[in-house]
Amino acid sequence: MKDGKSRARDVGLFFDGAPGPLNAITDVAGVEVGHTTLIEGKDVRTGVTVIHPRGREGHAPVYAGYFSLNGNGEMTGSAWIEEAGLLAGPVVLTNTHSVGVARDAVVQWLIQTGRPSQWHLPVVAETYDGGLNDINGFHVKPEHVFEALDGASGGAVAEGNVGGGTGMICYGYKGGIGTSSRVIEGSTVGVLVQANHGARSQLRLRGTLKPGPPGEQEPDPARGSIIIIVATDAPMLPHQLRALAKRAALGLGRTGAVASLSSGDIFLAFSTGNALAPSLDQGHQVTALGQTQCTPIYEAAVQATEEAIINALVAAETMTGKDGLTVLGLLDAHGDT
Repeated sequence: MKDGKSRARDVGLFFDGAPGPLNAITDVAGVEVGHTTLIEGKDVRTGVTVIHPRGREGHAPVYAGYFSLNGNGEMTGSAWIEEAGLLAGPVVLTNTHSVGVARDAVVQWLIQTGRPSQWHLPVVAETYDGGLNDINGFHVKPEHVFEALDGASGGAVAEGNVGGGTGMICYGYKGGIGTSSRVIEGSTVGVLVQANHGARSQLRLRGTLKPGPPGEQEPDPARGSIIIIVATDAPMLPHQLRALAKRAALGLGRTGAVASLSSGDIFLAFSTGNALAPSLDQGHQVTALGQTQCTPIYEAAVQATEEAIINALVAAETMTGKDGLTVLGLLDAHGDT
């Protein structure tokens, strides 16, 4: 873990499955993650998180699948992913009112870096940080998106109050970015979440750390969403990846979420398992798992999703933001044992 913050396993929580060396989405070879974190004055608490499926220098598309458990949210480019089964370019996470500027900035970055296409439909997803952040101040600028895109790297991934997760609230505690991975039958599955969902009374943890009682004061639980990105190096086709994205809902459910009407619970899965996924005008020979071979990959995604969400909660620290709102970090509220 970058920056020395605790992770869920450090505080006595337990999970199924075997994680990769970093227990992060970057255990999937080639995947890079970048953050821009904006904390300014009393009311700017926001940012941008970027995931490059094949790294900043990787131009080849990947197969992808999309699933919306509850659609009170936004993920641009999802209609084309549903149609073509391809993701060409980075995935960007930010706040609800910065989707437009982030999308336009990604288009500019793709053009400037010579991506081989005459048009782009970037994937930008959001969750609402308007409790802690002055969301109507439009503080995310193109240069912040460029910073995250250009600064992305492999290796350990910062979690909690960073990037797009800076101002997010999860289960009534401070939320944000979390990640985890699983190694299964020679393949790796990695998950990254931007967690901003749920009420405190819903939170379920497996281990010695206990959430506070439902009666404790908490921020308004009626608002919130979660974006879940699943990556794998297993060779999977778009219909298999859509099924994989669906399994993230089961990991989310393990932590207590019920996909409330106000929650935008939107998931994307992609595979780097084929070095050259077909482009629009050129075919390539590809490989794919047999249908029954997908089941262990599905299980790994469930396990990694659960842990990624709890990692976000454990890493996040108490934050005071707009209008003096203070949201407690889980460990700050209840200790680490």
